[in-house]
Amino acid sequence: MAEEKKGLNFIEQIIEEDLQNTHKREELKFRFPPEPNGYLHIGHASSICLNFGLGEKYNAPVNLRFDDTNPIKEEQEYVDAIKEDVLWLGFKWEKECYASDYFQQLYDWAVEMIKNGDAYVDSQTSEEIALQKGTPTEPGKESPYRKRSVEENLELFEQMKNGETPERGHVLRAKIDMESPNMLMRDPVMYRCLHKNHHRTKDNWKIYPMYDWAHGESDFIESISHSFCTLEFLPHRELYNWFIEKVSKEGELKPKQREFARRNLSHTVVSKRKLMQLVEKGVVKSWDDPRMPTISGLRRRGYTPNAIRKFADSIGVGKRENMIDVAHLEFCAREDLNKTAPRVMGVLDPVKLVITNYDESKEEWLEAENNPEDESAGSRELPFSRELYIEKEDFKESANRKFFRLTLGKEVRLKNAYIIKGEDVVKDAEGNITEIHCTYDPKSRSGSGTEESMRKVKGTLHWVSAKHALETEVRLYDRLFSVENPDGDKEKDFMEFVNPDSLKVINAYVEPSLKTAGIQDKFQFQRIGYFCVDKESKEGQPIFNRTVGLRDSWAKKK
Repeated sequence: MAEEKKGLNFIEQIIEEDLQNTHKREELKFRFPPEPNGYLHIGHASSICLNFGLGEKYNAPVNLRFDDTNPIKEEQEYVDAIKEDVLWLGFKWEKECYASDYFQQLYDWAVEMIKNGDAYVDSQTSEEIALQKGTPTEPGKESPYRKRSVEENLELFEQMKNGETPERGHVLRAKIDMESPNMLMRDPVMYRCLHKNHHRTKDNWKIYPMYDWAHGESDFIESISHSFCTLEFLPHRELYNWFIEKVSKEGELKPKQREFARRNLSHTVVSKRKLMQLVEKGVVKSWDDPRMPTISGLRRRGYTPNAIRKFADSIGVGKRENMIDVAHLEFCAREDLNKTAPRVMGVLDPVKLVITNYDESKEEWLEAENNPEDESAGSRELPFSRELYIEKEDFKESANRKFFRLTLGKEVRLKNAYIIKGEDVVKDAEGNITEIHCTYDPKSRSGSGTEESMRKVKGTLHWVSAKHALETEVRLYDRLFSVENPDGDKEKDFMEFVNPDSLKVINAYVEPSLKTAGIQDKFQFQRIGYFCVDKESKEGQPIFNRTVGLRDSWAKKK
């Protein structure tokens, strides 16, 4: 059956219409414009996939441009992390650009706007300016400095640039319309005085452009054809166009801003400010803590680029904000890892299993398939001996018919090995089971072709050989917040909803082949879930992060 052709989303429809009416295909050019004031999160991943995906679809260049106009919050660390994230997702940019590359051009244009009567220096405080702007239903009032002469404005703006004006002393405002129904058009601030060191321009500048002034002009300088941003920038579009009209000439390509809705993710927050709080207050260890919704956190947890791109593609782009269940992101991870992750055996909550009729001095190596989804993955050998570890929850002394695991008097199969039968238990003084004794059928080895090996039993257990097992640290990560929308209760701080069980650290036993596992190697622990080797591992001592379980455990809780 032929694959169903996917329809165009509304962004692609805009581009197709423009190609028919206003644009040439060779004029198409896109950009991804992050601010380097934190690490990128899953919401940014959707934007990355949108912009770079359009570049791939239309064979058009895509710039990576850093909106580095606020030296107070921006750092080179964030620049480096953002570049790593974009590359890891599998995208390459045409040019690496910075708003700071254009500081001189932006300044020169601002001077021209002053000369043309389109901008003025305002000496009011930020509080006075805010009050003077009015409300959505009441017009604003003109600044008492709005009628300053061109000469005085140029002189003051020069003083601002040279650092002769104290911080908060003056601002440069565009002269538009204080009665505009769009409050963003009521003489917006273009520049503020900041005597702060910039991570790229050092102390060369004492004034810094505001986002609305720098962003659209940067798009124009780079000949961006379509500037896609999230829905909160819809009211900014009028100002975006007004600024570009002031610096462009007839016939020049003008960027086109269009907006799409954010996709919020359940059981998390994606505000950089709130993510910063989680780090600073020690709720998580770092920006790349595997519980964080940052791309680096998801990477460290074991998510693959393909899973995240699949997630972004499946939720699409829309015109309305909505909440995406994190279970869908987890599903995308499972679906991808199921195809690629080698199967191994690990026991997270062990109890000893002794096969009483197995020779104490004997050990054998059994063949195990690496990945039933991938024939080319081959097989490996597993050590088998008299004493094994199995999961505590896989045994009950007595159980009903619906319990398909090991119990006294009942048979189950050990994965890739033999059929065993529960015979007895050993308990400590508190009544806890310390050993399970069983017998095995020597002719029932998996794959041996004997009649006994073909015998059907209802349960199959995973296991590791006790004397060969590698003891290792396993970090069981879960959702960072216990409620779907931690931002949803305006009466409570989102921190109140932090899930106290978002991380459990345990010691477990895994098969010895994992001793050589490398950082970021991914595995399916059979019957348990998907795990990834953490970067804090040492040679021969892997630490495993749980990426996702085999099933959605939260569905049961609901």
